[in-house]
Amino acid sequence: MSEQPPESPELDDANESDASAEGHDVPGTYRCGFAAIVGRPNVGKSTLLNALLRRKVSIVSPKPQTTRHRILGILTRPEEQIIFVDTPGIHSTARRAMNRHMNRAALSSLADADINLFVVEALTWTDEDQRVLDALKQQKRPIILVLSKVDKVTPRERLLPYITEMSRRAEFVEVVPLSALKNSNLEQLPSIIARHLPVSPPHFPPDQVTDRSPEFQAAEIVREKLTLRLRQELPYGLTVAIEQFKEEDGRLLVNAVIWVERTGQKAIVIGQGGEQLKEVGRSARIEMSNLFGQPVHLELWVKVKENWSDNEMALKQLGYEM
Repeated sequence: MSEQPPESPELDDANESDASAEGHDVPGTYRCGFAAIVGRPNVGKSTLLNALLRRKVSIVSPKPQTTRHRILGILTRPEEQIIFVDTPGIHSTARRAMNRHMNRAALSSLADADINLFVVEALTWTDEDQRVLDALKQQKRPIILVLSKVDKVTPRERLLPYITEMSRRAEFVEVVPLSALKNSNLEQLPSIIARHLPVSPPHFPPDQVTDRSPEFQAAEIVREKLTLRLRQELPYGLTVAIEQFKEEDGRLLVNAVIWVERTGQKAIVIGQGGEQLKEVGRSARIEMSNLFGQPVHLELWVKVKENWSDNEMALKQLGYEM
């Protein structure tokens, strides 16, 4: 049995999948390419991806650094296929191997993308935002500035001087204020992105929405439920690995291990009388059943792997691309 979710293919691998378009007539002006969604932690990158796809492919929580992997989300339309790359938030405090992994995953996506979406929370600007912008400028790719969470801006006229100020920081090809949570002003973004993609047949079948396997998605669902329930620091010291994922008698049997870094964390995850773990399992099972369209039997175990998040070998064993 394997403890790690399958790794995501490199972006270049998708370029070799022209056969995926066989049998689908596309116009000679069809566009297809990669659009990386980048920014500091907790600016709404994963929420934006899910809203654009109208389907949850990347987990979301109010806590920073929830996204740890580079995840492809695929939007196929009659005139274009946009392959979004959801990336971990780029952050300056990279003391542990896990943080370094997340920064590498995000920064490597910039060079591979045809266009980059720089997500900034409206009316804010931090040193970490500047660090992301500096990295984007080095790539010399077109940049769309996405101002997120504009539903929180009142009155809306406050956006105009902010947009003027931001436009002086770089030559953005477009500035798009939006609210992914409220589904506001999203509809124009794919068309803007498509104008900067190469003429190319689609890389993926029209019904595929992500590169990630069901096993990976199941592990992420469990991790999301843990992140939402546990106190501030503990979510950064745990990860989830799928040990069994199979269909039997019309239902999915899923066994998952929750890895923590210290023995004391194990008791917190389990909770008094096992109630914490039961509630995590219940909510994860419901979401998996809805996602996979069939009943799910989910079993969870909690195990200790000392300081796994600061050990590059352990990270690789647990499915983190290094």
